[in-house]
Amino acid sequence: MFRNLTHVLFADKWVLLLIPAVFVVAGLWWYFRSKRNYPSIILSSTTAFANSSTPVRAIVKRYLPLLRVLTLIFLMLALARPQSSYDEEKISTEGIDIVLAIDLSGSMMAKDFDPNRIGAAKAEAINFIDARPHDRIGLVIFAGESFTQCPVTIDHEVLKHQVNEIKNGLLEDGTAIGMGLATAVQRLKEGNAKSKVVILMTDGVNNKGLIDPATAADIAMRFGIRVYTIGIGTNGKALTPDYILPNGELHYDYLPVEIDEPLLRDIAKKTGGQYFRATDNKTLNDIYQQIDKLEKTKIQVSAFQRKTEKFFAFAFFAGVLLLIELLLRYLVVKSIP
Repeated sequence: MFRNLTHVLFADKWVLLLIPAVFVVAGLWWYFRSKRNYPSIILSSTTAFANSSTPVRAIVKRYLPLLRVLTLIFLMLALARPQSSYDEEKISTEGIDIVLAIDLSGSMMAKDFDPNRIGAAKAEAINFIDARPHDRIGLVIFAGESFTQCPVTIDHEVLKHQVNEIKNGLLEDGTAIGMGLATAVQRLKEGNAKSKVVILMTDGVNNKGLIDPATAADIAMRFGIRVYTIGIGTNGKALTPDYILPNGELHYDYLPVEIDEPLLRDIAKKTGGQYFRATDNKTLNDIYQQIDKLEKTKIQVSAFQRKTEKFFAFAFFAGVLLLIELLLRYLVVKSIP
């Protein structure tokens, strides 16, 4: 829920129209009072009064009516019912639990994407996370084995940090698609979200792992989890690492891109998802945007305004000023004619 103090308004604005009348009446009173005839005495010289000062009580009496004017103004402000206005928005969401399952096998270092497949996958994953602020999202990585890098969470800053931390070499090499999908399903199956989604990205063929991809897809289907599969890699050959040099650097060569597209299509079809093929950075970006449109979070925003009465402070000051005036009038300047 978001709340913002927007402004202070008056419920009975017509009372404010009386304030100028107070100044008019006060001005007329002051004008006619200055025209009154007071008793006078004729003196031959005023030298004796040259250094004399005006008594404090006389000064107080002269300006005492100002307190009455201020009292009336504060009283009218209170009668106008000042209110603080707060605009509030109550946002209720029917979020989606999503797990990103990303292949980290050695071939994901291929340079048919900028800077490579892993780099492109990380960048688009972060863009996707930013576009879905109301969903719980998690991250699973897999190669020859699988690992939960981040459980489903609404703390997307932590999640994005974990995405940035993934790199080739964190796991035993290989491509265990079944293990990656099964781990992602495990992270989602106990959740309470009405919609559960896995976005699985790989550039190869299942060649490792204890769980067959078809079995993992059956488990996902049993728990009502949709799986969107993405085959990442250009058509034909790509500059791909094939072995590690003695100095620890990767040696690259142009190797055929082999993606088990029939398997990925079957997983997506069986679970109610879709299969996509990303051949470069742009198509990968387009794919994530398509998935974002397909899996829309239901958001309900209720906007309303809350008002709080603020007349007490004005009434209090009016009372204080009136009390001060009465005390001065009957205790300080009472004896002055």
